[in-house]
Amino acid sequence: MPPAAPAYRRLSVEERRSQLLNAALSLFAHRAPEDVSLDDVAEAAGVSRPLVYRYFPGGKQQLYEAALRSAAEELQRCFDEPPNGPLLPRLARALDRYLAFVDEHDAGFSALLQGGSVVETSRTTAIVDGVRRAAAEHILSHLEVTDAGLHLRMTVRMWITAVEAASLIWLDEDKQPPVEELRDWLVDQFVAVLSVTADRDPQTAALTQKLIADS
Repeated sequence: MPPAAPAYRRLSVEERRSQLLNAALSLFAHRAPEDVSLDDVAEAAGVSRPLVYRYFPGGKQQLYEAALRSAAEELQRCFDEPPNGPLLPRLARALDRYLAFVDEHDAGFSALLQGGSVVETSRTTAIVDGVRRAAAEHILSHLEVTDAGLHLRMTVRMWITAVEAASLIWLDEDKQPPVEELRDWLVDQFVAVLSVTADRDPQTAALTQKLIADS
């Protein structure tokens, strides 16, 4: 007697929405948003186009922004790290997760998180900038700084921008150097930019001395 077919289970609203977002993210990961249609998303999710519209009545713009928020939340989680042990190994582990995200999304990383798309708006820009601000807050928290001065804040945010740029160049260069080398280089750059700022800012100087002593 052949086994019974598994019973059909109707997806909940949240499960269906998650399914559509995952399908959209998989497409946006390899194609620019303007090259992805709602028909593409429907086909990837195995549903009809009207069903996509039912969950995202604002069309592709609304779907793209929702997918971007989902990706942004995943990126922010990359910087979640228990505050235990020396800072530089913690930073290296966060970078491992960040670069794994970049590697997974490959050619779509720029279109997904760096702008330059016809569907880019002030809202999408704000979502991306929120990731940068969250990353900076995580780093300052690991530095145990509650009242960061201007020089220190600018240094941390400049380094985050450098990490983004290095990630994009790494993709352009066929993911060379090896990701472990890139990670270690970025950690060294973090110490280097802090050291430069330390010459101008006592707060950063004290942090840099502690950082080097703990490493």
